[in-house]
Amino acid sequence: MNNSVSNTLRLLGAGLRALLVLTLVTGVIYPLVVTGVAQALFNNKANGSEVKADGKVVGSSLIGQPYNLPLKKGQQTPDPDLKWFQGRPANGLGANSINTQYKLILSGATNLSADNKDLIQQVKDAKAAVIKDNSVPGHTVKASEVPADAVTSSGSGLDPNISSDYAEIQVHRVAAKNGLSAARVERLVKDHTQGRTLGFMGEPRVNVLELNIALKGLVAKTS
Repeated sequence: MNNSVSNTLRLLGAGLRALLVLTLVTGVIYPLVVTGVAQALFNNKANGSEVKADGKVVGSSLIGQPYNLPLKKGQQTPDPDLKWFQGRPANGLGANSINTQYKLILSGATNLSADNKDLIQQVKDAKAAVIKDNSVPGHTVKASEVPADAVTSSGSGLDPNISSDYAEIQVHRVAAKNGLSAARVERLVKDHTQGRTLGFMGEPRVNVLELNIALKGLVAKTS
């Protein structure tokens, strides 16, 4: 065997050993270490920030979900189930037209400019609906009380939180629909209001899923 063939075989052997070592380190050991550290130190976050109720996973604290009534015959858009706190509009979500075997949640914004006629009409319609839905006998919601997040979608369309202002204007409606006092529901909102991050970033907010789980528990206790 001449020297050139011998050298080639040695190089191939070295390359194969390097491939196997790198595959073992970066493809097996490193992922296992990262996964183990994440599970040990950040278990909830590593598993998708799951929210549980009655021993079952009911969602994620990072992704909003709708609280709607079943579609009626001929309806294209379901009506909101007004016994629950409602999240932000999700106007930016697109339709899954590729893999239609599964009903996928698509994230995205409308990308409409602030002076777009369609967007302006959406906001007006949403504001009218918020006023109508949350005005109950003895309590009328004023147009000036409707916050921006009640009538606009977030950039992702999947915002799990609403402002404390939006939660508060829903208190009387939720109380009336569930046979509770407004004071008890308002206390529930305050107990689930998160302050600004580190005391100065963002705005006070309420996680809708977690609030509705607490509401369900309160209704069960009083029924």
